[in-house]
Parts: sequence; C-alpha cells; structure tokens
Amino acid sequence: MIMELFSEIYSCYYQVLRHLLRSQDTLTIQDIRSRICGEGFEESLLSIIPKLESGTWNLFEKEGKLYHSRLSASFTAPVSDLEKAYLKALLSDPRMGLFLDQEQLDALGQMLASVTPLWRQEQFCDFDRFADGDPYEDENYRSHFRTLLKAQKQNRYVDIDYSSPKGNRVHHHYVPARLEYSAKNDKFRLLALKPAHLPHTLKRRRERMNTLPADACFKLELLNVSRIQSIQPLEKTLSSPVDIDAIIQRSYYKEPLRLRIVNRRNALERAMLHFANYEKNTVKIDEDTYECLIYYNQAMETELLIEVMSFGPMLTVLGNDRFLSLLKARLHSQMLLDSTDKTK
Repeated sequence: MIMELFSEIYSCYYQVLRHLLRSQDTLTIQDIRSRICGEGFEESLLSIIPKLESGTWNLFEKEGKLYHSRLSASFTAPVSDLEKAYLKALLSDPRMGLFLDQEQLDALGQMLASVTPLWRQEQFCDFDRFADGDPYEDENYRSHFRTLLKAQKQNRYVDIDYSSPKGNRVHHHYVPARLEYSAKNDKFRLLALKPAHLPHTLKRRRERMNTLPADACFKLELLNVSRIQSIQPLEKTLSSPVDIDAIIQRSYYKEPLRLRIVNRRNALERAMLHFANYEKNTVKIDEDTYECLIYYNQAMETELLIEVMSFGPMLTVLGNDRFLSLLKARLHSQMLLDSTDKTK
C-alpha cells in the first residue's frame, strides 16, 4: 500500500495534476492533454486521461465538456510524514553530494534528525548493474560535477582535459548542455556542445547574413564525467540560445526502434520506467497491446540493446532492420558462449 501511495504522490503524474488543479482555469479535455504532454510524457496520457474522464480520480468538477478544479487557489498541503521519510532516504544517497554541499546536507540532516527514512541504501541489491560506478564521494569528482552544473545553467564554455575510453587524452572547449544518468552503468554522462568546423562558405554566410541557426555551429559529444581529468570555466558564454533537443534529434537514426508491448504483469508501466530516458512515442493498438517507438543514435545503441534484451517476454522487437541485426548477432554470440561453457 505504501509503495502504491508513494508512486501516486511523487510520480510525474502528481506533478502534472498539481499544476492543473492549482491553475484554477476552466479546461477542456484537449487543454488537459496539451498540458500533460508539455509537462510530462506523451505516454502519460494513457494513464491520466481515462482516470479523469471516468471519474476514478475525482479531482475535477465536470460541466458538459469543461473541467473545473475542486481545489481553491489558496490551497496548500503541509509536508507529510511520508514526504519527510522520502527526503530522509534521499539524503543517504551518495549522489546527493553532487547537488548539495556539506553545509546544506548537514542542515537538512538536522531538520530531519527524528525522521525514520522510507528506505535504506543497504536494502537494495542491484543484480543487473555494472560494479564500476562513478566515485560519487570523491571530492575531485564532486568538484568537476558542480562546475559542469553551474556552467550548464550559465551557458558558459569550459576547458576540459579528458581521458577517452581508449586511453587518448583529449583537450577541448565545450559548452555543457545536459547531464544524464545511466542506471545500467551507474555513471553520469555529459552531453557537451563542441564548436563545429564549418566550411568556409557557411562561415561567410553566417557572418554576412546571420541566417544559420545557432545549433548548426555545434556538434554533440558524449563524455563520461568520471573520465574528466581537469575542468576550468571560461569567461566566454553562448551569444545566442542553442536548441539542444534539435541537435540530439538530428543525430537520431532515420528509423526508430519499434517495440510491441503486451500489457500483462504491468508490462506497460515497467516499460515506460525502463526506457524513461529515451525520447519515445507510445500508442495503444488494442485492449492490451501497445506500440512504442524509441528514437536513438549510435551513442545510445549498445546500452539500448542491452536494456531491450533484459526486459522480458512481454516485449517484442518489430524493427528497425539495423537493430534487429544487432539483436540477432548479440543473441548468437551469447548462444555460442553458453555452448562453450557447457563443453568445459
């Protein structure tokens, strides 16, 4: 019961509905759909809309085709014991030290001193995670992470000295665009903008007419935060906004990964959580079958392949041809390894 309540209160659904209810606007179902897509995920529509239309979540008064919030504009909710327990549990996560300094951690620890955490780190056993995760408690790593986080917020260039997985030393100026976490690898990665070397004709066009979009002047590189040897913020900042999503979308393969999900044993919800860090589009095919399109590029390919293979029998890969070929090759390699082990 606690986990179900916890899911409903702290999930993305709660955040979206909280904003809808506190807006005090009279809404149509299309208005609600638009806001859900803007603040949540497209697949959130599959869970939220039916519950609102049927009255399962009795949060709005319905007048014809219009929905009115049941909450007043002055409504506030005090911090519950469950929320305090959740916050106390988060403080025990070593990754919190990347976002909060020691003084902040100590102050929060004192405020929640009498609270029993909702869970403890030792209660979890990660059986499908790599063991060489990032050193979250290392002060050098924390310093690099905070420098990246600050530069990202300021659109500031940084000077990075980096050791590649192949052992090569790389030294460039980047603009930190996004930090993302890989649960499978237990590592943070930096999506960094690197100034692109434009052909001379395009440079002249940009200088004379200023018609090239800003994101056309950068290419995207993926860096492991733990492999950064040194980082130094620079005085230079971006002169105009860069659409990071447009750059990422241009890097995607033409054909997305196409999956069929049979919604048994809560497979749809598990799939949405499993692939939460990918851009995707999910549609309902029939009563218990869904099709999910996942958009990805070469840098994401290997990890996505491993995640698909680890999901289970309720998921079927329908395409694309490239991904199917990689999947078959991977399965063939595993079969060879299994047969070799059995002959020993």
